[in-house]
Amino acid sequence: MKCNVGTADRAVRVIAGLGLLSLVFVGPQTPWGWIGLIPLVTGLVGFCPAYGLFGLKTSKSN
Repeated sequence: MKCNVGTADRAVRVIAGLGLLSLVFVGPQTPWGWIGLIPLVTGLVGFCPAYGLFGLKTSKSN
């Protein structure tokens, strides 16, 4: 698993993931907030399977 998610993309994913995940605990308390785990994990790990599937890459590393 090569890193295919760039720094800015990772930051946006972590922030979005935490925002969505917060919906489980505060606000409307909807279970749909658990979908925030996906961008949170891909942001922390630096690898997105969908990017690999479509051949996308936002990181500068080879």
